[in-house]
Amino acid sequence: MTSTTFLATIRPDGEMSSIALPFDPRAVFGKARPAVTASLNGYSYRTTVFDMGHGPFIPLRKSHREAAGVLGGQTVEVTLTLDTEARTVTPPDDLVAALKAATGAWEGWQALSYTTQREHAEGIEQARRPETRLKRLSLAVAAAQSRAAKR
Repeated sequence: MTSTTFLATIRPDGEMSSIALPFDPRAVFGKARPAVTASLNGYSYRTTVFDMGHGPFIPLRKSHREAAGVLGGQTVEVTLTLDTEARTVTPPDDLVAALKAATGAWEGWQALSYTTQREHAEGIEQARRPETRLKRLSLAVAAAQSRAAKR
């Protein structure tokens, strides 16, 4: 399994921070946007390498920062390992029911990216109020139907 370890300073940016990569991901992982597992401070999470014109980086969501016990501006040792396992999301039961009840939504859901599926599923599961959960269910179904319509 291909991996590399390096020191990096966490670049803070509100809820979303990032970690700049001091190397070309093509040289290490064989592609510009590889799926990787990032490990820092004994905590690991799955992510993808990005480059938005300022060099390659990995995102570091607030929830991952908190779980790793790190802060923006802090320098940490990071290990990136090529992630070759399938990325799948198990949607909550009420989302599955809503998707299957709406025309084309289940097929559209399956065509959505892993990240989009994960964000919808997490948003629904983390809703504190029933009305928020219903709103997020509706948004997920609409996104799935929209994706199905583009196919």
